[in-house]
Amino acid sequence: GYRILRAMYKLLSATPSPYARKVRIALAEKGIPFELVTENPWNAGATTPGYNPLGKLPVLILEDGGTVYESAYILEWLEVHHPSPALYPAEPMARLAARRLEVLCDGVCDAIVLWLMESLRPEAQRSQPWQARQARKIEGGLAEMARLVPANSEFSVGEAFGLGDIAVGTMLGYLDGRYPVLNWRPLYPELSERFERLHQRASFRATMPVPQIMEAGVV
Repeated sequence: GYRILRAMYKLLSATPSPYARKVRIALAEKGIPFELVTENPWNAGATTPGYNPLGKLPVLILEDGGTVYESAYILEWLEVHHPSPALYPAEPMARLAARRLEVLCDGVCDAIVLWLMESLRPEAQRSQPWQARQARKIEGGLAEMARLVPANSEFSVGEAFGLGDIAVGTMLGYLDGRYPVLNWRPLYPELSERFERLHQRASFRATMPVPQIMEAGVV
């Protein structure tokens, strides 16, 4: 008969979050059962601060009630506790290359968040120089990522799917959904093709970003 896998963890997540999506993809790729708990940490009554003193998602909630938070740390924690299949390259320089892509992609996503939050303010209160600063980070980070990812290679780092692919795919997905002012695909056709290939994987298809309603306004 079929073996029913018991959920080992809960993942506190926001559906549009690229950071939470990285963790959901890693859990899926490693075949780790988990319960998905969705909320918006900006909304009143959010439970996130009770699990992460920084009030940010995602948070991995362990069976004993302990928590692991911040997406890059959660991925590293999962790699230590669930090493197979490996998502971090074993070779040190390849591992550093994958981490570099993750740092770069997280930085682009951070800038998209800041640009988006500014765009949600009443128009008279928006800072155009602030938004322009974030736009420079987004576009510069994207260009650097395109330079670092090898053209005509199936994977973003090395010869296997891993951390670099998760970082690149989730960042491009967030760019699509949250920074529509940049038509990046004609500028980077190889990245566009890579994005489409990644989204043929079940882990990417199952974690497509879904908008959430933000009840609290941006001050």
